[in-house]
Amino acid sequence: MVLITGLCTFLYHLPQIYKWLLKPYYVSSLLMTVAFLAVRKAPGVCEHLATQREDGNSCDFDWRETEILMFLCAIVMMKNRRAITLEQHMGNVFLFSKVANVILFFRLDIRLGILYLALCVALVMTCKPPLYMGPEYIKYFSDKTIDEELQKDSRTTWIVEFYANWASDCQSFAPVFADLSIKYNCPGLRFGKVDIGRYGEVSSRYKVSTSPLAKQLPTLVLFQEGRELIRRPMVDKKGRAVSWTFSEDNIIREFNLNELFQKSKKLNKSRDTKEEQSDVQPEEVGDKLRPETVNVPAESKKDQ
Repeated sequence: MVLITGLCTFLYHLPQIYKWLLKPYYVSSLLMTVAFLAVRKAPGVCEHLATQREDGNSCDFDWRETEILMFLCAIVMMKNRRAITLEQHMGNVFLFSKVANVILFFRLDIRLGILYLALCVALVMTCKPPLYMGPEYIKYFSDKTIDEELQKDSRTTWIVEFYANWASDCQSFAPVFADLSIKYNCPGLRFGKVDIGRYGEVSSRYKVSTSPLAKQLPTLVLFQEGRELIRRPMVDKKGRAVSWTFSEDNIIREFNLNELFQKSKKLNKSRDTKEEQSDVQPEEVGDKLRPETVNVPAESKKDQ
């Protein structure tokens, strides 16, 4: 059953995986992930490597390497329990695999360890994770427009994401927030984003820390009439974020999106009916006045 579920999940995400193969970040990360495995198993190379196996077979893992790889699998499984998107799952695999590869290469040969570490640094500096470029109904704020937009219409509810482009959690959350904006966006319920990594004044004004230690990125805040009503994740007295999973179901439940969406649709209908009534009333009044203006001259002719 587990194998069938895994196979179905793989087939479901196969088009997305195929697109990844066309992006340099995922190709290079995949190569760096399997680097030690390729070196240890490659014919013509593995024979010249050191080993601690009793049989002297340098083309197979020794007990310490097996222990490190098993520990890597356990860490990845624990971290992926809280992962939501496929990007988050793969990001955890890439990150911890590189850490394990650094340890393995340094243990094997210090020169290989230095070379691998230099390649990792070069990859981080030159090859960034691709940003989400899919469909969305989101308004992007700057430090000069956010206050004005939030207070512009008291009948509009805003859900604003405070993010930073350098934060991997924000990059992973981008498709989730975009999908919510497509499902729930309407004139009475709007979605917005502001890059507090770029606009530091907004970070201090709305009390969202950009420090990696605070773990407050991303932060979602619901505003009504320009006032903050709900914030996730919440922040404790020490300024650190309380653990919270940014899944679509959690956001819908915590922010009451279904209820807000229904109220916003009713509000829009009432707006439309008022506008229609305001358009119809002048026409009705005009129709009533026309006979009166026509009859007055007729009566005057008879009097004459």
